[in-house]
Amino acid sequence: MRKALSLVVVTALAVSLAACSSNPTASTSESPVSSSGACEATAGGAGVDGVTIDGEFGTKPTVTFDKPLTVTETERKVISTGDGDEIVDGDQVKVDFSLINATSGTELAATGYDATTYGDFTVGAEGFLPGLTKTMECATVGSRVVGVIPPVDAWGDSGQSTLGVAASDTIVFVVDLVSITPPLKVVPIADLTDMPTVTFSDTHEPTITIPAGIAAPPETKLGLITEGTGEVVPVGANVKVQYRGVIWATGQEFDSSWSRGAPSDFSTSGVVAGFGKAIEGQKVGSTIIAVIAPADGYGAAGNGDKIGPTDTIVFVIDVVAING
Repeated sequence: MRKALSLVVVTALAVSLAACSSNPTASTSESPVSSSGACEATAGGAGVDGVTIDGEFGTKPTVTFDKPLTVTETERKVISTGDGDEIVDGDQVKVDFSLINATSGTELAATGYDATTYGDFTVGAEGFLPGLTKTMECATVGSRVVGVIPPVDAWGDSGQSTLGVAASDTIVFVVDLVSITPPLKVVPIADLTDMPTVTFSDTHEPTITIPAGIAAPPETKLGLITEGTGEVVPVGANVKVQYRGVIWATGQEFDSSWSRGAPSDFSTSGVVAGFGKAIEGQKVGSTIIAVIAPADGYGAAGNGDKIGPTDTIVFVIDVVAING
């Protein structure tokens, strides 16, 4: 159920920006909405004004600035303005992006700018780098925006060795806001039709039976089997779950914490979208079924030799706990 780096490089890279932040001193992202209801965008400054971006939206930008570039707080500038919806906390946004080390000028990461390999970010999610949120918030879909982000709003004193960011490095984030992905909603399973049948053992281990002769739904369906009484799972939370996953076309199991004998721990931002969104907003103790279309699962790449590019996958998930 986790995203495979070798197969979904850009998506997994986007997850590393969101989920690998462990900087305890990073400022938290607060709502950008003022008391008047207007979105209050992060301000510009001399640092971001010194960054020149050449190229059109949807094409790889040429980014120039005097090195080393440092700032003490995140600064942002809109390069071109789109006419889509405004980005706010909680939006799942599809983006093209380039991430650059402002000390050396080295590109750290980028999408392909090829209309196929986008990054997916949940803005304002727990653990999401505050500087990325501050760059994207209040901009509109179709916009190109640049943020200059200091360590306090990135990885802080720890840096990010995997990407080549030292503790003292400022980063430059150029992002094209392609679209907002509508949220996936969990509804009572009784309100859904043509769903798999789920039975449970005395230890609550699920057996999933795919309905005979029924094609997989074209879109993801998320059903609440039983509702727990615990805390609500926030966006981007680290959770403990039990789960079993099967392929709709064959009914074959491809992944299961039950089969391994112990619950699994992960961030809801670090798994395929349909799995994470099934859990976020639900109460601890709940049991959910997620019938995940390829677009919300492993996509056109599939996952190794188990899951093909057109395979719908089905999970039954017990939300055991929120970690930490």
